[in-house]
Amino acid sequence: MAKKGFKGGGMPNMGNMMKQAQKMQKEMKEKQAELEEKEIETTAGGGAVKVTINGKKEILGMEIDRDVVDSEDVEMLQDLIMAAVNEAIRNAEDMMNKEMEKITGKMNMPGMF
Repeated sequence: MAKKGFKGGGMPNMGNMMKQAQKMQKEMKEKQAELEEKEIETTAGGGAVKVTINGKKEILGMEIDRDVVDSEDVEMLQDLIMAAVNEAIRNAEDMMNKEMEKITGKMNMPGMF
């Protein structure tokens, strides 16, 4: 028995899929450029160390409260700086992931960034 008018069982139009993918790629590129310019500020030690980075994870600035500068306890200051920098990096990654999920979420592509 011949099947008339078979349309492929709901297979999406490949041209439309390509257009959607290209649109999403463009949106992602634009959003990434926008996010790379954003600044993220974090602190450690109750504000004793403040680090500012951008979405590219580049350190833009750092402030250290004079009260935590102790030549007898340099290790504590090093720990505070590392904690602030690591938190800033985590925050930048979280910001980027959340924004990209808004774009890719429709296509269920977690962990892409």
